[in-house]
Amino acid sequence: MRPSPAPPGAYFLVLRRLRVPLIVLITAYAVSITGFVVIPGTRADGTAWHMDFFHAFYFVSYMGSTIGFGELPYPFNGAQRLWTLFSMYATVISWLYAIGTMISLVQDRGFVQSIVRNRATHRIGRLREPFYLVCGYGEAGKVVTRFLSEIGERVVVVEKNTEAINELTLGELPIEALAMQGDAADPGVLKRAGLTHPLCKGVIAVIGDDQENLKIAITAKLLNRGLKVVGRVNEEDTADNMRSFGTDHVVNPFNTFAWHFALAFNSPGLHLLNDWLSQTDYQALNEPVFPPRGRWILCGYGRLGKALHRKLLEQDNEVVVIEVNPKQAGAPADAITGRGTEAVTLREAGIEDAVGIVAATDHDANNLSVIMTAKELNASLFTVARQNQHRNAPLFEAATLHSVFNQNFLIANQIINLLTTPLTNEFLRQANKQDPEWANEMVSRISATVEDNAPLSWVLDLNAVSAPAFVLAIHSGYEIRLGQLCRKPTDRKAKLASVALMIARGDELLLAPEDETVVKFGDRILFCGHRSARNRMLSAVTSSDVMIYLLTGRHRIISPVWRRLTGTR
Repeated sequence: MRPSPAPPGAYFLVLRRLRVPLIVLITAYAVSITGFVVIPGTRADGTAWHMDFFHAFYFVSYMGSTIGFGELPYPFNGAQRLWTLFSMYATVISWLYAIGTMISLVQDRGFVQSIVRNRATHRIGRLREPFYLVCGYGEAGKVVTRFLSEIGERVVVVEKNTEAINELTLGELPIEALAMQGDAADPGVLKRAGLTHPLCKGVIAVIGDDQENLKIAITAKLLNRGLKVVGRVNEEDTADNMRSFGTDHVVNPFNTFAWHFALAFNSPGLHLLNDWLSQTDYQALNEPVFPPRGRWILCGYGRLGKALHRKLLEQDNEVVVIEVNPKQAGAPADAITGRGTEAVTLREAGIEDAVGIVAATDHDANNLSVIMTAKELNASLFTVARQNQHRNAPLFEAATLHSVFNQNFLIANQIINLLTTPLTNEFLRQANKQDPEWANEMVSRISATVEDNAPLSWVLDLNAVSAPAFVLAIHSGYEIRLGQLCRKPTDRKAKLASVALMIARGDELLLAPEDETVVKFGDRILFCGHRSARNRMLSAVTSSDVMIYLLTGRHRIISPVWRRLTGTR
């Protein structure tokens, strides 16, 4: 794969567009200056004189710029005045031609984009802090960019849509996100955006087109093999292709939602645990869902419809498919032709005896119409709908649905967890092997800790770099228990709003550890809870004064002289 040549820079465009005007202007000046040197003048005594090149250039310069002039050093004769008239019109017209070309160049969209692109390339090249490269600034890209900025990460966004770039530039983010306008599938654009920059931490491909995301992932792995790459896909064959090129994480929102939804049939608590830990802490906490078994009506047999159809059948449900083009979509042979927005089609599908309905088309208006029509025919239905546009969120909230599939939020949440707390995914894999009672207990502990918003997940690395105060206390002979790290730095009797989910100790994983568990050097502890609890916990393992207080209840004496006199550590 050879990268496309870099587009011409601003200086090159200026020289190319002004080449002819500059030639015309230089020629007009050269001819005018030569004429004044060659044409003889007349002194007051009648003798002839010739203007030298310096005075000729000086005269033509202020004459051509219409500043005004006097006849120096002697009054002009008729021939010189005639040549002055010719030079005046030639140089003024040349200047007007050059200035007009310059004005049109400044207004040229390609020239403006070139200046913006060069400026962005220069700023990215001067970055001295790690950053993530986000390809695509759609709904998912916006959520990913904002969250990364809120947790202190620098982001460079590649987007070809001008309106999206303007929205990013004018947006208020805690840490400014740099923007590179261009096609992210172009290797040259990715390189200018910082793909090969030594401080680039990873590439996040969240464009709506599978092939573009695939090309981005391939480009990233070929040009910077050690880079972490996360790619969004809609089709499984594209996902397999991505994995074959070494893509670190592949996110398929349709399969993920279908798997989570099927989980609710057997263990609502486990479904809720996966749901909460997949959200970001500024999103509202989702309520538990209890989907019933029986006849389900599935309107729309696209990517989401296929994934849900397979999972619903696995849960021993009867599924009736309604699809506009059953053959083209590859729907089952007994699928009903229609949109599902009409009462007659829903009655044909057996809406009166159904327990649930899924509106899975790619049109929000149709999905809402399906739900509203179905509820008029059977008010007890369990309702699931696909939301395609974020701006329609108020409409879906007003529809009081049991479950809403928002692929952009699901993609963003999953990517954020993969980047910031990859240990969360390992915890969920282990949690999904537990029984429903264990999941219900974890949900109860988390719900008692958080309020209206989903919990934040974080990892506490107990090593010399991330937790120097903890390491110092261990070397001083203290035995530290998990519960001691979960206390407020100002009041060790008060517990932080946090829940310990798992301790990773080498190859050993301890799920739901108790407060009495002894923590050791090298442990990686996964927590969830309030953001304030995370900040206070980090201060405890980095500040020796706070750590001593949490372990002994004594406030460490700050004065070095008093420490020496009293022997206090």
